[in-house]
Amino acid sequence: MQDLNDMVFFAEVAERGGFAAASRALGVPKSRLSRRVADLETQLGVQLMQRSTRRLSLTPAGEVYLRHCAAMRDAAQAAADAVAQVQTEPRGTVRISCPVTMAHSSVGPLLPEFLKRYPAVRIDLRVLNRPVDLVEEGIDVALRVRTTIEDSATLVAKSFGVSRGLLVATPKLLAQQGPVVVPADLARLDTVAMSAGEGRTHWHLEGPKGAVYDHSHSPRYLADDLATLQFAVLDGVGASVLPDYMCRADVAAGRLIEVLPGWGPTPAISHAVFPARRALVPAIRALIDFLAENINGDEPHSLFRT
Repeated sequence: MQDLNDMVFFAEVAERGGFAAASRALGVPKSRLSRRVADLETQLGVQLMQRSTRRLSLTPAGEVYLRHCAAMRDAAQAAADAVAQVQTEPRGTVRISCPVTMAHSSVGPLLPEFLKRYPAVRIDLRVLNRPVDLVEEGIDVALRVRTTIEDSATLVAKSFGVSRGLLVATPKLLAQQGPVVVPADLARLDTVAMSAGEGRTHWHLEGPKGAVYDHSHSPRYLADDLATLQFAVLDGVGASVLPDYMCRADVAAGRLIEVLPGWGPTPAISHAVFPARRALVPAIRALIDFLAENINGDEPHSLFRT
């Protein structure tokens, strides 16, 4: 009988398209994986993979063998998940990825409270302004804020609600450069914005009764971080579009004014994505439920396959 670990190694290498990706996912040296797969081929008396300097592909025998290895591996994981599901207390490490702004504004302040509630759980938070491959990078839950939820046959999404962007400026800036009554009046205002190609950026604004307006402008200040832009807006450098959860308190206090009320960018969906079977693990399920309860949104939460 073949070593079951070797079967798992083979399945990971085959599904991830190479030894380097499988090595990162498994935490096993690439040389060891290569040797174990070669030993497996020797025991079976058949070549499972075609290797070249550019790519790795399966032989017909390898394709057949992969189906059985993957089924064995998934059954073992399901058994471990079933045991985890009956634990009375969430425990273990949960690995999360989260955009910088979301980490600063909501998730960062919430996670210490979650850890107090579940003392046997550990959190490994990766604050990243880039897409992550959950399987490739070993992430349990990826938090995202996007206008749409991407399709995936392997992931489930939990919506936390909708966040809206507000076009805001200081009262002083509007007094000096306004008034702004219709979208075309935005040309009067200095702006700050996320970095854009060739020094220009575009705001696609949606208004009442389906009206739309595209504002092309050359911001006085460009930055890759929304929190940095918020400082500039509050200091009167220019108007900008900020997520409502970042500037709601400033608007309420009168430090900022909403420019063109009723107009704004396409709303974004705050959500988590995760492999369905990982949601069976109590610590991960508890975290997802906790975030859904505490991250504010304009629409009811929902759970759906993407």
